[in-house]
Amino acid sequence: MSGHDVTDTHAAQVALRSSEERYRFLFNSIDAGFCEVGVKFDSSGRAVDYVFLEVNPAFERQSGIDGALGRSMREIAPAHEQKWFDIYGDVARTGQAVRFEQEAKALERWFAVSAFRVGDPKDHRVAVVFDDITGRKHAESRLSDSEARLRELNETLEARVAARTAELDLAHAALRQSQRLEAMGQLTGGVAHDFNNLLTPIIGVLDILQRQGIGGEREQRLIGGAADSADRAKHLVHRLLAFARRQPLQSGAVQVGQLIEGMGDLVARTIGPRIKVVLDVAEGLPPAIADPDQLEMALLNLCANARDAMPRGGVLRICVAMEAIGPEHRSGLPAKEFVRMSVTDTGVGMDETTVARAVEPFFSTKGVGTGAGLGLSMAHGLASQLGGALLIDSTPGAGTQVELWLPVSSAEAQPLPGAPLAEARLSMTGRALVVDDEAAVRMSTADMLAEMGFSVVEAETGEHAIRVMEQDGPFEIVVTDHLMPGMSGVDLAREVQSTWPGTPVLIVSGYAEVEAIEASLPRLSKPFRQSELAARINGMLSDA
Repeated sequence: MSGHDVTDTHAAQVALRSSEERYRFLFNSIDAGFCEVGVKFDSSGRAVDYVFLEVNPAFERQSGIDGALGRSMREIAPAHEQKWFDIYGDVARTGQAVRFEQEAKALERWFAVSAFRVGDPKDHRVAVVFDDITGRKHAESRLSDSEARLRELNETLEARVAARTAELDLAHAALRQSQRLEAMGQLTGGVAHDFNNLLTPIIGVLDILQRQGIGGEREQRLIGGAADSADRAKHLVHRLLAFARRQPLQSGAVQVGQLIEGMGDLVARTIGPRIKVVLDVAEGLPPAIADPDQLEMALLNLCANARDAMPRGGVLRICVAMEAIGPEHRSGLPAKEFVRMSVTDTGVGMDETTVARAVEPFFSTKGVGTGAGLGLSMAHGLASQLGGALLIDSTPGAGTQVELWLPVSSAEAQPLPGAPLAEARLSMTGRALVVDDEAAVRMSTADMLAEMGFSVVEAETGEHAIRVMEQDGPFEIVVTDHLMPGMSGVDLAREVQSTWPGTPVLIVSGYAEVEAIEASLPRLSKPFRQSELAARINGMLSDA
């Protein structure tokens, strides 16, 4: 061998070693698992096993198989699926490389695999490069499950949106109805306020004419008739204001039984001749804490609901009784005495779902345009404000009973609207200031106070009243209208209490929003008789 040949052989060996080193470096350093297997076939030519001829360090990490070199797959995982032997057998026979993703159930893993034949075809050797993709497959499975759930949720959401849309349409219709009701209430309240201002001097003058005995018997009879008509107009206006919700809640001791009995004819006329009205009022009832005007409106609403539930007629029973309830009563009220007013009909009744929603504002079973859905909610709110409760007991086809529970009052019952007041005995020689922008109202109020013994000074506005008090004070009492140009009656009362502490201020008004007048300020509703004015002032001066 020549020197040149030796040199060439040495260079070839060096190159081979260098190539093997690079191969071994890559073999050991790649992240993918690598193995070379020898496929075994049975006599029929079917691949039945394979032996691991070579594995790289990443093999164990990717496959989870420890000590695989030189061992057969049947030995390592007896339950290994036949499909893996078939895949590598096809590659060994045909030399056709394959790429696929497959689950190895025996190893509980998913793999992305590339397989190709190496060496002499007769040796049936296959090289395999693979990656463990179990995490990705689980994520894809979860994503698929999430997509299925998302589709299900989307379908559910669409159904709910459709249902909510239908409910929203009904709510919009109910809102339009309530807006119409509110507009009518505002109009009613404004008109009623004007009527009260008109009625105040009429009732005041007729009252004076009656008490002074002006004219003969015929003239007194005419004056009495006119006074009765004015009183009926006054009570009608009070009901309009209650409907319009333009009166504050003025609770006191009320004989509920007398109030109900006095409304018997009105209820009968309201619900019509096809329904029999039965009143059952217990004797010796104590007074209850209530607002008579609001209680009347609540009763009329309950009776109207009962009438609508009996389209073919029936029986409406109104009962009033006293009950002493114990702890854990179904009403949730504290253990003490209550006056229970119930309205029972023989109508169509309601199911449990309807009963549960019956006191919700704007909820109605009557359909849009035939009911505002406020009657029961107003009655429920009234009972709650007074420290009582409203209960509903109903069965479909067997009628409904609505109970209004009102706390018993320890105070003496107040006269009901329209009932004669006892004359308040006053012998006053002090000074009174009357403030009202309506000249006729101011004049009639001043005449009443003058007859009661006061020396009266008049003012047209709140600002005028302040100037009068600064220049011509002090005064024993100030009687002021509430709604006036500029300074309101409430503003005037605050100024008087701040500048002249201890001076009583009585606010009279045709109506006032609940939040407009503090509950601590004495009030008197227009129109009023001298006896009502005297009784209110007598109470204020007695408390001073």
